[in-house]
Amino acid sequence: MTEAKRSRLETPDGAMFDGYTLPYGVFSTAREEPRVGAAVGDYVIDLAPLAAVEGLDGGHVFDRPSLNPFMSLGRPAWQAVRDWLLELVTAGSPSELLEPHLVPLSDVELHMPFEVADYVDFYSSRSHAENVGKIFRPDSPSLPAAWRHLPIGYHGRSATVVPSGSEIVRPSGLRRSGDGVVFGPSNRLDIEAEVGFVVGTPSERGHPVPVDDFTEHVFGVVLVNDWSARDLQAFEYVPLGPFLGKSFATSISPWVVPLAALEHARIEPPVRDPEPAAYLAEAEPWGLDIRLEVEWNGTVVSQPPFAEMYWTPAQQLAHLTVNGAAVRTGELYASGTVSGPEKDERGSFLELSWNGSEPVVLDNGSRRSFLEDGDTVIIRATAPGPGGTRLKLGEVSGSVRPAGDSGR
Repeated sequence: MTEAKRSRLETPDGAMFDGYTLPYGVFSTAREEPRVGAAVGDYVIDLAPLAAVEGLDGGHVFDRPSLNPFMSLGRPAWQAVRDWLLELVTAGSPSELLEPHLVPLSDVELHMPFEVADYVDFYSSRSHAENVGKIFRPDSPSLPAAWRHLPIGYHGRSATVVPSGSEIVRPSGLRRSGDGVVFGPSNRLDIEAEVGFVVGTPSERGHPVPVDDFTEHVFGVVLVNDWSARDLQAFEYVPLGPFLGKSFATSISPWVVPLAALEHARIEPPVRDPEPAAYLAEAEPWGLDIRLEVEWNGTVVSQPPFAEMYWTPAQQLAHLTVNGAAVRTGELYASGTVSGPEKDERGSFLELSWNGSEPVVLDNGSRRSFLEDGDTVIIRATAPGPGGTRLKLGEVSGSVRPAGDSGR
């Protein structure tokens, strides 16, 4: 059976996922512990008991509060489970086998989908990098000298990667104020709309991952909001780059979309000049035609195009391991802010408001440059699917609490 066959399990209007996408997450109900499920329509497929009924080899990995045990099994297992699920959801409306194991989404609580082993964030949108350069370095070249030669990135903090819906406490730190330096809450709290890639199969230290082995190691995709305190970042970042301005929170979507579901979204990336080094040369390019959407307090303010990303996720993985660094199951690396050449394609409020000089007017008439306490941001995404369909890739949301507010 081919993956292009469409599900007959009804997908209501407004449902997040159809029977082709089949993302994985971790859920719980009122009387049971967190475990692995797959989303379809208005339901979660409870995989542990379903696998037990089917006698599925390795099915015990679904009775865990994390995707890590499943992801560690490797690509053949990922594909076998996906093929099995696709067969089940296309067997009926729903099939007699599947029906007892469908749990209404309205009855579940979603959890962090995987244990984050490590976190790296890249800087791979040319439009974003040029905009930031023009804002902060107007008298210098907008792109750093190395930018067109390699995927620039920084090492983040896995401990502050949080699930969608987590409230974000405004961070405090040192920042410039007039001619001096003060400690206090960030006045320029921002978002970064990104796409994240989740490693399933680990690599061995000292053995770089070849660029064309991307699909052997990356399990799936999440949406990312890398919250950023621009004033703290601006004061601290020379010479070693982002630190406290970034490390306080990074939100991810609760459902991990399998990489296999994005086959129809693959495209050629932008032309690179100069030619990438040999270790970054892709035989099968992994540009992705993903369209993001950024909603600020109910107003859609931007639609960043991932297709514009200069460096692909396959090149990013090859680069982060080329020095011999290993990746582990559960490692997350993010694309960096996704921005396009048009104003309504910018993936950060720093760019959208041009560092506060061009405030954004929301539908309720309020004006924003950076985030205020109580603001809510939701990032969504879609991508091409089989037969001309458009797949939803989920959403990641977060609301801002005042500095020092623990929520208690």
